[in-house]
Amino acid sequence: MHPSPTWLQRAWANAYLLLILTTLMWGGNAVASRLAVGNISPMALTSFRWIAVCLIMPFLLREQLRKHWPVLRARWRYVAMLGVLGFTAFNTLMYLAAYSTSAINIGILQGSIPVFVLIGALLAYRTPIGSMQALGVAVTLLGVVVTASRGDIQVLMGFRFAAGDLLMILACALYASYTVAIRNRPAIPGLVFFTAVACVACLFSLPLLAGEIALGKFYIPTAKGWAILAFTVIGPSILSQLLFMRAIEIIGPGRAGVFVNLVPVFAPILAVLIIGEPFGLYHALALALVLGGIFIAERLGR
Repeated sequence: MHPSPTWLQRAWANAYLLLILTTLMWGGNAVASRLAVGNISPMALTSFRWIAVCLIMPFLLREQLRKHWPVLRARWRYVAMLGVLGFTAFNTLMYLAAYSTSAINIGILQGSIPVFVLIGALLAYRTPIGSMQALGVAVTLLGVVVTASRGDIQVLMGFRFAAGDLLMILACALYASYTVAIRNRPAIPGLVFFTAVACVACLFSLPLLAGEIALGKFYIPTAKGWAILAFTVIGPSILSQLLFMRAIEIIGPGRAGVFVNLVPVFAPILAVLIIGEPFGLYHALALALVLGGIFIAERLGR
């Protein structure tokens, strides 16, 4: 007679719970970016985050990294490109964006990533976009425009978008490029690949930190700033990766990937609950358009 599984074992076997926790942490990263303002400088948060990851993950995966090192070394340029696009650039731009836009906007704009991936796949691999997918792309991009313009036609006509919204759109486009490029990653375990890319992200973030120091923009993080850093290291950087990889093992990458669309839902909810950001009518409209566009492109467009 086998002993009944513990609650922790049951949780570890529940892909949907793991994916909800993962996307909650990713949504929480948008809130962390706003809370970081005045508590830890953007380049310090980016660099210290990846430095911490590189102190932890290579130690935990040292045997696997040694085993797969020849493959990683042979494709170091590719790994470097992914580290810069997906981790260094995306997080740097998001943390900078938080200085001039809300966590709600940051979260909703992240919903554009799947659409940018469709466009990127078309450009890189000539992957065709069907008519329903094209409609989904258009609807999601309309949601992005509503978010960036705050639902104000005058802002749109005068192209007076907040710098933070434009930075976040650029960040999403770069992360989509990373997502498209990752299709060709070497056949090694996901966590090993993540660790290698994170180490590259750390390396390329150091000149940005040096520039921040040289410009006099760096300051010692506050106690709250250190707590925010700890969250970004433990949650969005490490724990979420472990949970996401485990969920992929259980239900496969296709079904697991759909849950990423929860990030633009969770981020505004967390922003309202944790930092009390106002959720306006234009936010509701933009969120409906972004999620509706994703649904049209990913479900009806298949």
